[in-house]
Amino acid sequence: MDAKCSEVLIRKVSDKDIDAIVALTRDEFKSASIDARIEEMIGGTPWIIVKAGTVRSELERNPGGCFVAVAEGNTVGYITTTVNAAASRGIIANLVVSSKYQRRGIGRKLLNEALAYFRRCGLVQAKIETLDSNEVGMRLYPLLGFREVARQIHYIMPL
Repeated sequence: MDAKCSEVLIRKVSDKDIDAIVALTRDEFKSASIDARIEEMIGGTPWIIVKAGTVRSELERNPGGCFVAVAEGNTVGYITTTVNAAASRGIIANLVVSSKYQRRGIGRKLLNEALAYFRRCGLVQAKIETLDSNEVGMRLYPLLGFREVARQIHYIMPL
């Protein structure tokens, strides 16, 4: 699969990537966002404001564990991670690839970079979550060695 995305550079995120990351999130993440589902159901703060704030916070907390995919001079994907030191667990918080660049192995390359980062940190576990609507992730993650632990149901009500 690497031959398909050999023109893609994976590198650590920098401050200059933040606007492109937020744009990718807005354009590509809605179907994978619980906050988007909540907004559709009962309104409230626009999901992208909530998600952009979360992503910015992750980038600030762990910039060494966040990576971007660059192709043709554009940011076409990113992955953010956090570390739970007490559990010796790396957590993949977000993984986004532009729909124009999907099915080229970019998501896999980003995941492998995050997993290598976790190993360099001496962590012993890696965790990722997805929604039932993410068919690509539900196929890819087990191929990389992830095993399903549990399913969760989220409820919301207006106050």
